[in-house]
Amino acid sequence: MKKNLFEMGANFEDSWSSDNKSKPKKAKQEIKEPAKHQLHTAKEKRRGKVVTVIKPFYLESNELKKILKELKSKLGSGGTIKENTLELQGEVSVRAKELLISKGFKFKN
Repeated sequence: MKKNLFEMGANFEDSWSSDNKSKPKKAKQEIKEPAKHQLHTAKEKRRGKVVTVIKPFYLESNELKKILKELKSKLGSGGTIKENTLELQGEVSVRAKELLISKGFKFKN
C-alpha cells in the first residue's frame, strides 16, 4: 500500500495549518502620555450622516475605552474604536476637542 495516494506536490508538514480564521499578530503599539499626542480631527460623511474621527491615539486599549466611554456620555452621542482611532457619531469635533484638551491631550493646528 502506498503512503500517500494523492500527492500533487504540496508539502503538508507539521508547520502547515488549514486554520484561516487566525489573524496575524499585530505589532505592539507605542504608548505615549497624553501631552505627547498630536491628535487630528476630521469629519466624514457615511450614509448621509456625519462622523467625527479623532486620531492617532497611542494608548493601551483599556485606557482608550475609558476615554471613549467618557466622551460618549458627556457628548451624548455614540462612538467606536477602530485601531488607534475614535469615531464619534455626529458633528461633535469642537466639544470633543475641548474635552480632550482638558484631559491633557494636544492637537495639531
